[in-house]
Amino acid sequence: MAKCDICGKGVVFGHNVSHSNRKTNRTWKPNIRRVKAVVNGTHKSVYVCSRCLRSAKIERV
Repeated sequence: MAKCDICGKGVVFGHNVSHSNRKTNRTWKPNIRRVKAVVNGTHKSVYVCSRCLRSAKIERV
């Protein structure tokens, strides 16, 4: 569910690397907020990342 409805930014996978160079799996999740926005002239609740909110890619209600 951690996916932006505007830009499509989602979860990224990688490794935690310790000082002894052991690698364990980890994930990076985007900063997703549920906001009410105007989509195609109607008020709708959408999931948007903070980058899209900051750059005003959507019009909030």
